[in-house]
Amino acid sequence: MHANKQNQIPFIEAGDIGAAVGFKDIKTGDTLCAENAPIVLEAMNFPEPVIGLAIEAKTQTDMDKMGVALGKLSEEDPTFRVRTDDETGQTIISGMGELHLEIIVDRMRREFKVEVNQGAPQVNYKEAINGTIEHREVYKKQTGGRGKFADIKFVVSPVDADFEVTDKNGGLQFENEITGGNIPREFIPSVEKGFKAAMVNGVLAGYPLQTLKIRLIDGSYHAVDSDSLSFEICARTAYRESLPGCKPVLLEPIMKLEVITPDQNMGDVVGDLNRRRGQVEGMDSKAGAQVVKAKVPLSEMFGYVTQLRTITSGRASSTMEFSHYAEVPKNLSEEVIAKVKGKGKTASV
Repeated sequence: MHANKQNQIPFIEAGDIGAAVGFKDIKTGDTLCAENAPIVLEAMNFPEPVIGLAIEAKTQTDMDKMGVALGKLSEEDPTFRVRTDDETGQTIISGMGELHLEIIVDRMRREFKVEVNQGAPQVNYKEAINGTIEHREVYKKQTGGRGKFADIKFVVSPVDADFEVTDKNGGLQFENEITGGNIPREFIPSVEKGFKAAMVNGVLAGYPLQTLKIRLIDGSYHAVDSDSLSFEICARTAYRESLPGCKPVLLEPIMKLEVITPDQNMGDVVGDLNRRRGQVEGMDSKAGAQVVKAKVPLSEMFGYVTQLRTITSGRASSTMEFSHYAEVPKNLSEEVIAKVKGKGKTASV
């Protein structure tokens, strides 16, 4: 591909980059190979989105086209996610940064002719626990006839250092230490399912819990009233009751930032990063300019590109990518929680 010209070639080799036309059923991450020499290359790991944006179609016609557009965009970009907020009914699009979502919305307008209204970008916070607690939860419901009964005793704590989060475990490290049949074996998966489902809502502000370890150590059941649903509901309730005693904290996405700036603007750039709670990790020289590497909370980076242009008269550039999640300082954490609860988002399970 050369700008808007296409040069036809018979094949491409290792290291070449080409464009192929006409494929319908392939997506990012698939391996293309010869039929007589099948091979599957190792799958790529894509990071979780760190920023969200609420959008709505401007007209009913746009509403019909918006679903198709979002479906196609999420197919080709594994770091772009779409979901519907259960509480507000809003369509939330999530991605890797402010610019990422701006381009998505722009593509919807240009390529799919969909006009949308958009809200302010929102940081995808998460929650975690720092403490350990032992808890017993009994779920009992009698409404005449057959009732509901479940009883579980467990220890909730942070996950082990060598624990690896996968799509299958969903961040839950579940260990069954029940002996002697105090809880029948067929009800154990329901306990795990209940805790895993509850992790979608944290107890501080309703943000997802990143990881959790549960050691199921004891319990009891009723021969008639106990069933799988009873133990699942019991686990959900136990999660809500026990987690406030485990020192829950709010986590925020930290971004890896690289700024290339002229020498004379170096002080202003570093000063601006310090005001944004940034931690400068290194400075290098590159082709007569200074390269500043830093880690900065995403919540402080909205509108950063515009501000950088202003303080350097348009001569600096920056790149940003997700690094990791870190605990939010207590004073800011309280502000975020108060803001979320003020909007009516609850930490219900």
